[in-house]
Amino acid sequence: MPNRSVDALFQLIRSLEKSEKRNFKLYMTRNSAAESLKVVELFDALDKMQEYDEAILLKKTPGIKKSQLSNLKAHLYRQILSSLRLLRDDQAIDIQLHEQMGYARILYNKGLYLQSLKMLDKLKEQARAHNQMSFLIQAIFFEKKIEALHITRSEENRAETLVKESEEVTRRIQRINDTSNLSLLLYSWYIRHGHARNREDEAELDAFFAQHMPPESVQVKGFYEQLYTYMSYTWYAFIRQDFLMYYRYTAKWVEQFNKYPEMIKVETLQYIKGLHNLLSAHFDLRNEDGFRKTLEQFVAAEQMDVVQTNDNNRIQAFVYGQQAKINLHFLEGTFTEGQALIPYLEEKLEEYRLQIDRHRILVFYYKIACLYFGSGNNEKAIDYLQKIINRKVDLRTDLQCYARLLHLIAHYELGNFDLLEYLIKSVYRFMAKMGSLSVVEEEMFRFLRKAFGFSGGDLKTEFKKLLEKIKPYENDPRETRTFSYLDVISWLESKVEGIPVQEIIRRKALANRKKRQQV
Repeated sequence: MPNRSVDALFQLIRSLEKSEKRNFKLYMTRNSAAESLKVVELFDALDKMQEYDEAILLKKTPGIKKSQLSNLKAHLYRQILSSLRLLRDDQAIDIQLHEQMGYARILYNKGLYLQSLKMLDKLKEQARAHNQMSFLIQAIFFEKKIEALHITRSEENRAETLVKESEEVTRRIQRINDTSNLSLLLYSWYIRHGHARNREDEAELDAFFAQHMPPESVQVKGFYEQLYTYMSYTWYAFIRQDFLMYYRYTAKWVEQFNKYPEMIKVETLQYIKGLHNLLSAHFDLRNEDGFRKTLEQFVAAEQMDVVQTNDNNRIQAFVYGQQAKINLHFLEGTFTEGQALIPYLEEKLEEYRLQIDRHRILVFYYKIACLYFGSGNNEKAIDYLQKIINRKVDLRTDLQCYARLLHLIAHYELGNFDLLEYLIKSVYRFMAKMGSLSVVEEEMFRFLRKAFGFSGGDLKTEFKKLLEKIKPYENDPRETRTFSYLDVISWLESKVEGIPVQEIIRRKALANRKKRQQV
């Protein structure tokens, strides 16, 4: 994984598109002061750099002294944001509402109280239509201030109306806050720990969920209250690997946007993420038909203007879309064909390296490794697994565990028996320390320790025995985590039958397809 610059200005400049850079230059030509010329010089120098290096930057800008650099960078940062603000002033509802609030304050400061109140009425109407409670409460508080300080001769019982509005909006904000807090905390739990590893984790999660879930959240009718409630149940089910519950609430998440289509433009990324999670639910349930249907919906969403004209939306749609396309190859057992995605994926990961978080990149490395492993290219699988293993273990410990386990199996496939004894002990210690050893994993380690002494015929018999031992756990809820990361059963079946693992998975996919057609 490439190192990331910690310089905020450099990151901002690297994120700019050509049109945005042009707009910035035009914006700066309106001011010909000497400081502005230095700012443009600094901008050009930073724009040409591939990695941020202050010493090189000062050499490239001889007109700028080291003592001036900090202030000039801060000024340039503000100027870039100002130029972007003018370029994209009508694309987000929160920017529009913020602008209207500014106009209301300007009118008030001019002593035009009634005009200010009319502007606030317009703001409130738009805020309600888009469920923007934070702007709504600001407008109400400003109205209360105007009514308390001035005789506006507005409608009768205005004070009582404002108090009632204020109390209602405050209650809604509290419910939104409670449900969004729970959703965020559960997502954070998953990022740090991965799936619940044992009954102790499940009990801890259950207690945490019950403690933080607002009792009235199920009955609330507002868009955000319902959305965050569905998201909370989604993360709860996902962490517990309850796939049916996970599917049920991801479907509710997406359906919430179907009920409020105007909110897709307001909360585009939440809509995209909802589709991503629904795709994941279909994948976990091996529902190929549902997966393909949802993928079509996702591709259509990806082409929307609100996605393509917003960097963050476009990048996140790329991340989720590429994951879905890889997962489709996993479902179909077309691992070799799936490798065609890798060059484009690596190219875009490099292009977006400043915007994509480490967690997403680690997931891609694991999925790429699985593509190579499934197609029999164990050397390339090991290369990508090493990228995960060599990272500091500070997030997604479950991914770290399974990367090591797959790394061990890939070396076994290559016949690197001189390494295996050391690797088995190392991986076993790591997974035991993380509390990640399941029954299936214990059986696998037990097998691999004895595998060195087996001859060819005996080895096939031992593969059969191992398959018979772990096959009953295939639908065990406590073992779903192992099978979701590594299809151990298909791998063992491939060893028993002496055919590539992707042939086993493809055969299962075809059998499932025929079964669905018969139904």
